[in-house]
Amino acid sequence: MEHTDVLVDWSRAQFALTALYHWLFVPLTLGLTFIVAIMETLYVKTGDEKWKQTTKYWMGLLAINFAIGLATGIIMEFEFGTNWSNYSWIVGDIFGAPLAIEGLMAFFMESTFFAVMFFGWDKVSKKMHLTSTWLVAIGSNLSALWILVANGWMQHPVGMKFNPDTARNEMLNFWEVFFNPNAVSKFLHTISSGYVLASLFVIGISAWYLLKKRDTQFARRSIIVASSFGLITSLFLLTTGDESAHQVALNQPMKLAAMEGLYDGEKRAGIVAFGVLDTAKEIGDDLNPFLFSFEIPGALSFLGYHDLNAFVPGIDNLMQGSEKYGIMSIPQKMQKGKTAVAALGAYKKFKKEGNLVEAEKALKTFEANQAYMGYGYLKKPQDAVPDVALSFYSFHTMVGLGTWFLVLFMVTLYYAMTNEMHNKKWLLYLAVATIPLGYIAQEAGWIVAEAGRQPWAIQDLLPVGMAASNIASTSVMITFWLFAVLFTALLIAEVKIMLKQIKIGPEGH
Repeated sequence: MEHTDVLVDWSRAQFALTALYHWLFVPLTLGLTFIVAIMETLYVKTGDEKWKQTTKYWMGLLAINFAIGLATGIIMEFEFGTNWSNYSWIVGDIFGAPLAIEGLMAFFMESTFFAVMFFGWDKVSKKMHLTSTWLVAIGSNLSALWILVANGWMQHPVGMKFNPDTARNEMLNFWEVFFNPNAVSKFLHTISSGYVLASLFVIGISAWYLLKKRDTQFARRSIIVASSFGLITSLFLLTTGDESAHQVALNQPMKLAAMEGLYDGEKRAGIVAFGVLDTAKEIGDDLNPFLFSFEIPGALSFLGYHDLNAFVPGIDNLMQGSEKYGIMSIPQKMQKGKTAVAALGAYKKFKKEGNLVEAEKALKTFEANQAYMGYGYLKKPQDAVPDVALSFYSFHTMVGLGTWFLVLFMVTLYYAMTNEMHNKKWLLYLAVATIPLGYIAQEAGWIVAEAGRQPWAIQDLLPVGMAASNIASTSVMITFWLFAVLFTALLIAEVKIMLKQIKIGPEGH
C-alpha cells in the first residue's frame, strides 16, 4: 500500500516527538529507583534516620517523574495502532508478545509495589518496605527489557518466518527473539545510560544544596552514593556500548558508516574523535566528507569487528557493492526486492485462481528473493542511506558527553569522600550544569538508534513508508500539535513541581 510522503513524514514526526518526550522521563526512573533502593538499604542496615530522610527525599522526586513518564508511554503504544497499523498487522505476532509481557508482568509488578514503596512508610515492616523498593527498581527495568527486546528485533529480525498467505511475520522461536544479541546489548546499554543520567541528576541537585550552604550532610551522602553508582555504571556503559557497536557493524553496516561519516571503506578504519562534515559531500563523489577531522587509527575496525585490521565498508561500498568483500549493491538488492514483491503478488493471484502449479513456481521465486523484499519498496538507491549528518553528530555528541560524565564521577567521588567538595565551587557549578547535558546525551543516543536505521521500520524487510496507517495526513498534523502542546505542558509541570520540592529540601520530607 502506497502512502504520500506528507503522511509518512508527519507520522514519523509524531512518533519521534512522543518518543523524545517519553525518553526525557524514562531514564531517570530507571536509575533513580536503584539509587533510592541503595539509600534505603543503607537506612535499614545502619538504622540511621538521616538515610531514611535522604531516601524519602529522592523518592519524592522519583514519584513526580514516574507519573508523568507513564502518560507519554501509554500514548506512544497507542500510536502503533493509530499511525502504524500496517506495521502492527505485519509484525503484531512478534512485536505484540514482548509488549504484552511488559504490561502483564513488569508493569503490574512495578505499579503495585510502587504504591507500597511510596505510601507504605510506617505501615509495613522495614524489610517489607525495602523489598518493595527493590521490586520497583527491578520492575521498572523489566519494563524496559521487553520494550527493548521488541526494538532490538526491529533492528535485527530473527526467530520468525514470513507467511506468504497472510502477508505477516510469525514467531517461530520466542527464545531466539528474546536472546537476540542486538536486543541484549541494546537493553544493557540503555538501562546503564539511565543509571548514569540518574547519578548526574542526584549529584547536580546535591551540588546546588552545597552552593546554597544548606543540607550539606544530606548532599554529601547523596553525592557519594550517586558518584559511586555513576562511576560503576559508566564503566559498564563503555562495555555495553562496545557490544552495541559490534552488533551494528554485523547487522546494520550502513548505520555504522553513517555514524562515522565513512564513505570509502578501508582496513584499519579510524574513529573520528572530532570532525566537521562537509555538507557538499554527495554519495559516490570524490570530495573529502570532512572539512577537518582528527581520527584514532584502527579504532573503528576494532570497535566494529574486534579486529584492528578488519575492513569496514563505507556508504559508497554499500551503495555500489564490492565483489572483493562480498557486498551486494543497493540497486541489486532493489531488483531482488522487486522480484520478491512481484512473485508474492503472483503467488496469491494464482492460488486464488486455483492454479497451484504456477503458485508453487511463484512461491519459490519469492522465497529465493525474500531476504531483500523491503528493498523492493524503495524508490531510489539513495533512500537506503540514513541522514549522515544527524547520525554522525548525534553519535559523537553521545560519546563525547559520556566520556565527560565518567571523569565527573571520578572527581566528585574523590572530593566527596575527602569532604572537600563544598569548597570546590567550580566543581559544584559544573555538576549542576551537567544535568541538562545528561538529557542531551540520552536523546542523542536515541536519535542514533532510530534515525540511524532509516529507512527501515524493520531492518531490510519493511521500510517506514510501507508501515504507516492509511489515514488522512491532516489528522496526523492536528494530533502532532496537540501532543506537542500536551507533552510540553507535562514537561513544564514536572520541572515546576520538582523545583518546588528541591527548594523545600529534605527537611520537608
